[in-house]
Amino acid sequence: MIGPHHDGSELYVPVRPALGATVPVLVRVPHGHPVERIHLRSTYDGDTRIVPARPVRRDAEAVWWQADLLVHNPRTRYRFRIDESWLHAGGLVEHDPTDATDFQLTVYGRPPAWLRDAVIYQIFPDRFARSGRVNEAHPGWAVPAAWDEPVVHHGPDTGRQLYGGDLHGVTERLDHLAKLGVDVLYLTPFFPAGSNHRYDAATFEHVDPLLGGDAALIELTTRAHRRGMRVIGDLTTNHTGAGHEWFPERGAYYYLREDGGYASWFGVPSLPKLNWGSPELRAELARVAGRWLREPYNLDGWRVDVANMTGRLGAEEHNQAAARTIRAALPDGKLLIAEHFHDHTADVPGDGWHAVMNYAGFAKPVWSWLTPGSGFVFPGEAGPLRPRAGRLVARTMREFAAAVPWSVSEANVNLISSHDVPRARTTLGSDALVAVAAGLLMTYPGTPMLFMGDEFGLEGLDGEHARTPMPWDREPPPLWEVYRDLIALRRSSHALRHGGLRWGPVGDDVLVFLRESPRERLLVLAARAPYEPLDLPLGPNLYGGAARADGFGPTFQVWRLAQPTHSG
Repeated sequence: MIGPHHDGSELYVPVRPALGATVPVLVRVPHGHPVERIHLRSTYDGDTRIVPARPVRRDAEAVWWQADLLVHNPRTRYRFRIDESWLHAGGLVEHDPTDATDFQLTVYGRPPAWLRDAVIYQIFPDRFARSGRVNEAHPGWAVPAAWDEPVVHHGPDTGRQLYGGDLHGVTERLDHLAKLGVDVLYLTPFFPAGSNHRYDAATFEHVDPLLGGDAALIELTTRAHRRGMRVIGDLTTNHTGAGHEWFPERGAYYYLREDGGYASWFGVPSLPKLNWGSPELRAELARVAGRWLREPYNLDGWRVDVANMTGRLGAEEHNQAAARTIRAALPDGKLLIAEHFHDHTADVPGDGWHAVMNYAGFAKPVWSWLTPGSGFVFPGEAGPLRPRAGRLVARTMREFAAAVPWSVSEANVNLISSHDVPRARTTLGSDALVAVAAGLLMTYPGTPMLFMGDEFGLEGLDGEHARTPMPWDREPPPLWEVYRDLIALRRSSHALRHGGLRWGPVGDDVLVFLRESPRERLLVLAARAPYEPLDLPLGPNLYGGAARADGFGPTFQVWRLAQPTHSG
């Protein structure tokens, strides 16, 4: 923690940018790192603009320098020349880096303000709770299952096993979610379909009667809103089911051959691919996206399935147009999150998807640091994840964060489990390591998301197996208290919800970073194993119960640090 630092939080960028405005940007330079001069280099219509910075205040730890940044373009990149080194979003370097990891200010508008305070809870409706209020007959494709029956995760019945959870059941369990502390419910698809996962929608016009129909969704959003909770849905913009009412309309889908052959998601015939090159298709999906976010349904946003593939097919490239089209259809205060498993950085410039499900920049590096080498394969990987040193994990996390605007980093949905990957409890192998992962989840910049049942320590060998029915007849294990207490810590902390990020000492087995805002400074320490004790200036312990960084592990600790006193 001895080098100069800047990030996009309000400590360093105290004024929201507007096109044509001049915005003060600050650099924190510790006293142990003497500096003679600092210049700000920014982009101006594709060229560079250089202005000097000046020291504006001093505190017990650092000198703060300020430069004036002209926000000349909607997406303005900038970096600092500190004597002979460059400070960019990837850190302080002596070589000349490319502009790809320069700091970025955008004027596209930020994600909804409520997202920074949110904790999301993902619900797979068929497996969450039965209400007994739905009397629909099972469809022909379904294989009915008892609530305690093991999940089938291989073979033809994988997508057909139906447990009978419904949206009324979600409404009836809002007390559980409130006690846990979550305040945003993310529902995987609720449209009628030919499978239990419902990513093969047959229509976008109403809620599946098996889930209680439109009335059940209206009841859920109404009661959730009364509690101060929000509800977001799951929209498939890349494909529909082959049973969709639009199919086989040739203008709406990609057809590859005159004989009727059509493109589909990874060649799966039941999931034909939507043609975003069609103006009519764009207009129709914009209508659908906006309709469910207004009365009487009042969803608070969408998570978009395989958003990275939407509008892309060979030479066809409409992904960003799709993102902007859907975003333009959203009423004010609504959210647009993209699913993305690998490098998302080019897909979130800030004017389309608000943010992504941060598999590559959070879930995968956290898994790879904490895994005991259990042989689990992360989606898109050529082989099982192997344990990685903390310095490599921190570098991955820094590089992904450096390549997107800060407004995206602080909104990205961080996760350690979901319905598409093995459960964290299974991949990490112990409650102690899950607790470390959960601690990082609640303290790293972004929006934390739990998958239903994480708080019960549910296990799952792969994404399908992870979709286990909730064990409502089971007493909550100690992990329930871990999640509850960490969520409460996040809710109580301005720095965790609104602060910047400054990395500290990193070793093979220990990660340290600071979360800082104008109101508060916290030091976070995560260790996967015993580590060399650290001499750190610690204040009151807020989580973990340790008196100092004493080297014991696995452990997760949070301390409050005193704000340095300004001296001019």
